[in-house]
Amino acid sequence: MACRLGRHPPRRWQLRVRGQVEVDTDWPLIAVRFALYVTLSGLFGLSAFSLYGLKAGERADAIALRPWLVGSGLLGLLFSGIALALLAAAMAGAPPWPVDQDAIGMLLSGSATGTAWEARMAALGVASIAALVAAGRAAWLGLVAFAAAVALATLAWTGHGAMDEGAAGWVHLGADILHLLAGGAWAGALLGLVLLVARPVGRVDATHLTLTHRALHGFGLVGTILVGTIAVTGMVNAWLLVGLANLPNVTATVYGQLLIAKLALFGAMLALASFNRFRLTPAFERSITAVDHHGALRGLRRSLAVEASCAVAILALVAWLGTLEPPASAM
Repeated sequence: MACRLGRHPPRRWQLRVRGQVEVDTDWPLIAVRFALYVTLSGLFGLSAFSLYGLKAGERADAIALRPWLVGSGLLGLLFSGIALALLAAAMAGAPPWPVDQDAIGMLLSGSATGTAWEARMAALGVASIAALVAAGRAAWLGLVAFAAAVALATLAWTGHGAMDEGAAGWVHLGADILHLLAGGAWAGALLGLVLLVARPVGRVDATHLTLTHRALHGFGLVGTILVGTIAVTGMVNAWLLVGLANLPNVTATVYGQLLIAKLALFGAMLALASFNRFRLTPAFERSITAVDHHGALRGLRRSLAVEASCAVAILALVAWLGTLEPPASAM
């Protein structure tokens, strides 16, 4: 490939990758994209949740914060390396193994996608080291959250958000980044809440129940902001990727069907979040008062498990959607 890569991969690479998915789905690429969404969302969302949802003395004891953050950072580095090899193979039209070093060199030196990958690796290195020494301290956790946010934002350059030009391209890219960060914050907070309520009943005491209730209650405002951000940026992306003219026929494409499934799951998450906030959280507080530890956790565990499962399914759909050509003719 003689040309240098500009802001996004050359058109023939885009068409090759998207055409391959339309005819023969590239499951390894989808799988590694999904793994990146899960690990980076967990790293960013959990580190942020530990800052606003837990107090300084609680962060190290309430959940196993260091193993989760360090593990997520290291897995992010591993999956990013695999993703680079798969993207380079797709660019060159070659099998992923043996690794095409020339294609990787061209991808890293001549494209915004390569620059974003390098920034992600640097950010994940910083996040992993900071998580290792954080020990619940706010300054270090803030560094983890910031570096993880940078790493998560770089995924926008591997999807549709980086493929438009001009002002529309910057709007699309900005909306994609905000969408990723808001979704990651929500998914990571769910991980934190699941870890809080998943503690064995024998290790649950009044202190743990009280901090769990406070974290649930505190996430209410944050969750409202995140949902609003996801909804607005999602509408911007839908407008740019689908377009009003294509709405009547959106169900005729695989992209449209997956998008509808994603919206249905998002609606289910909203319903569960509302149920948690207005029904289960007050009931949880009453159970704490009645010293009914098992009853206090039973309903929350089920609801949060279902909500977290919906979040994981959405991330899987997002990973798949990013490999498909959207209906909008501009793409």
